[in-house]
Amino acid sequence: MVSVEAAYAMAAIAAFLLIGVGGVAGVAAQIQCTDAAREVARLTAAGDESARRVGAAVAPSGAEIEVGGEGDEVVVEVSAGVPLLPMLTVSARAVAAREPTAGESTAGESTAGESTAGD
Repeated sequence: MVSVEAAYAMAAIAAFLLIGVGGVAGVAAQIQCTDAAREVARLTAAGDESARRVGAAVAPSGAEIEVGGEGDEVVVEVSAGVPLLPMLTVSARAVAAREPTAGESTAGESTAGESTAGD
């Protein structure tokens, strides 16, 4: 009788440990997705061509990186599965403002030849 109860207890402990370690792995994957989304958004907004490569290096293995946005915004979403909890997927989203290119001027800047003084 005691051996059956011990077997149930051992199975419950093993399940609890698996879920606990899976939870820690899920949190780690979430942090990696957040870091990857932030880096890809920042580099893409700056016009860096290596943004996806850097994001893939930071993201968990097997992560999907989606880059989008319109106008002055870059929107990046990174999603990945959790290794020990296959039914769980974590994702992170980052938004960055595009930086002006060399030929553009922003609204508050004056260009050469224009006067900002009210002469």
